[in-house]
Amino acid sequence: MADEPIIKVQDVHKWYGNFHALKGVSMDVQKREVIVIFGPSGSGKSTFIRTLNRLEEHQRGKIVVDGIEMSHDVRNIEQIRSETGMVFQQFNLFPHLTVMQNIVLAPIQVRKWTKQKAEEIAMQLLERVGIPEQAKKFPGQLSGGQQQRVAIARSLAMQPKIMLFDEPTSALDPEMIKEVLDVMTELAKSGMTILAVTHEMGFARAVADRMIFFDKGEIVEQGTPEQIFNSPKEDRTKLFLSQILRH
Repeated sequence: MADEPIIKVQDVHKWYGNFHALKGVSMDVQKREVIVIFGPSGSGKSTFIRTLNRLEEHQRGKIVVDGIEMSHDVRNIEQIRSETGMVFQQFNLFPHLTVMQNIVLAPIQVRKWTKQKAEEIAMQLLERVGIPEQAKKFPGQLSGGQQQRVAIARSLAMQPKIMLFDEPTSALDPEMIKEVLDVMTELAKSGMTILAVTHEMGFARAVADRMIFFDKGEIVEQGTPEQIFNSPKEDRTKLFLSQILRH
């Protein structure tokens, strides 16, 4: 079916010991949808996004990504991970490999591409994220914003259908945030399905189709950016936005 959601999450629960981190989260994500997930620290938003590619295991409920159910079957997990790119707060680049080597590693190993094909696509991606001249440098020679753009290029090299961002700008200096958000905005406009955990409300306002507010392991409220910014329904949403938009 053409209109089948690319991600289906039904009644997902996650515990860490006695701590109930996710309390019955459900959502459908359509292809090409851009979703911004926001909320206070400890609200479960990062835990949630990490369950979508099994970096965190959910204990109850159902997650289906691109028609594949998340299960204990390693093949299912690998299949889902090959369709979902993930960019973290920390860049997680290999410090002993050049930018180019970081990007081509997975496509050569996992997608079985030739070195030549992988390098050609890596160069196109470095152009796309605006740093083709950095290909031969090592991560330690780059700024944080450049490293994060390499991390995005590395995820895109696997040609994923879905991109997950977990607070991708929160470790960056303010002047570097825009260069990363510009790349994310271009991705959103190109039709990539994106779920981004972020406090960058300007980005949310500009490109999100839907905003989802998490608090205490639950979805408190969701709506278009216009609804969320102009007429939030829930007191918790109003309070959080008043705190974050003051800064």
